[in-house]
Amino acid sequence: MGYIEVRNLKKEYRTDKVSFEALKGIDMDIQSGEVLSILGPSGCGKSTLLNCLSGIDDPSSGKVIIGGTDVHALKDDSKTYFRAVNMGFVFQFYNLIPVLNVIENVELAMLASGRKEKESREAARNVLERVGLEDRLFYYPSNLSGGERQRVSIARALVHTPKIIWADEPTGALDTETGKKIMELIINLNQEYGQTFVIVTHDERISNYSDRILKMDSGMIVENIILKDKRN
Repeated sequence: MGYIEVRNLKKEYRTDKVSFEALKGIDMDIQSGEVLSILGPSGCGKSTLLNCLSGIDDPSSGKVIIGGTDVHALKDDSKTYFRAVNMGFVFQFYNLIPVLNVIENVELAMLASGRKEKESREAARNVLERVGLEDRLFYYPSNLSGGERQRVSIARALVHTPKIIWADEPTGALDTETGKKIMELIINLNQEYGQTFVIVTHDERISNYSDRILKMDSGMIVENIILKDKRN
C-alpha cells in the first residue's frame, strides 16, 4: 500500500443520449516522496484522473485514500480544507492573478488558509528564493517569461509545505529547454523537501525525470514503468 491508495476508480460522463467512461476502474498506489508521471495521449483520461485524485472532481465510484483519509467521503467544506492543507497545484498556463505581483501571488495561498500576513510574506519570500526568483518579487506576471511564471506557480504550490503537489502539463506551454529546467527544478525540490509530485504529461522526455511512469490509454493504466525505486 502507498501514501495514496486508489481503488477501482471510475468516472462516467452522461448526457441524455450517450455516456462516456473516462476512467475504467483504476487501481494504483503512490508512495510518499515519489515523483510519479502519468503519461498518455490527449483524451486518454489522465487529467480526469488527476482531478479525481486531488478531489477537484468526484469519481462515479471507487476510492481515493490519502494518508488514511477517504477523500471523497468528506463533506465539501472538509474536502476543501483537506486540499488546502495537504495539496499544492501547478497548471500548464500558470493561473497567476495578473493584478498581483509575484510575492502577492505566492503568499495568497497561505493567506487563504488563514495564516497571518507577516508569516505568509516571509514564507513566500523564502520559497521564491528557493526557485531562483528573489530578484522578481515585485514584478507582475505580464513582465515575466513563461519559465519564470511557471516558477512562480511552483512556488505558490510549495509555500504552505503541502505533502502532495499535483502538476497538470507543467511544461506544456514552455519550449523544450525551459521545460527541462522546470523539471530539473521539480526534481531538486523533491529531493530537498521529500514531497510527493504527481505529474500529468504527454511528453515522454519530461516523464523520464520521474521515479515511475504510469502509461494511460482509453481510461486505463496500461503500463507501470519503475525508473527509480524509492521504497527501499
